Amino acid sequence: MSERHTAGDAPQPHESEEDLERLLLEGVSPQQSEQAPPSHTREEDSSTPAARGTGRESEGDGAEAEAEDEEETETMQSARGDLQGALALFAEAAQDMATASLELNLGRHFACVDYCNQVAEKAAQAVSLLLFGRRSPYNHDLRALGERVGAPTEILHDMEALTPFHPETFYADTPPEEADEVISASEANDHVQRARRVLRWARGRIFTSA
Repeated sequence: MSERHTAGDAPQPHESEEDLERLLLEGVSPQQSEQAPPSHTREEDSSTPAARGTGRESEGDGAEAEAEDEEETETMQSARGDLQGALALFAEAAQDMATASLELNLGRHFACVDYCNQVAEKAAQAVSLLLFGRRSPYNHDLRALGERVGAPTEILHDMEALTPFHPETFYADTPPEEADEVISASEANDHVQRARRVLRWARGRIFTSA
């Protein structure tokens, strides 16, 4: 250990802080230090194996701490919901609702109900983001999705009626070229009204929390 010096003491070369640091790092005895060349700067010492090893440990600790912080943030977000994500997805659902009405006016009935299906899905997933901070599992069963996010009975009925119009399900029994003929304008309009009810329900849930 270094001794405390008064202002009038002249420190010996091997008693400087840099020499003591070098002695600790390199294991040089005090007798050898008197004959050793001048010590390296702190920048040069950082390139020694011991210093490099310390740096790697610090980087590893930092990465681990960062991962823990991200996990904690994700957990907190899930606990309190993701309002911004819910608003963004609701905006997509509202845009799809406008597109569904346009497709109805153009006589493209299947495109209309396909968009209605998407409106219901995105609206329910927006509520899921609000409640849980993430999207809920979904296998094209809109009623099951609605149940997961607490939709009321009348909305569940609307979502169930819109379920068959996912393209993967609809085209399994209907050739694409016949899709618009299978669905009448009146039926498409009914589905537009169902999608609007689902959208209004989601809007009430999301915007009361905004």
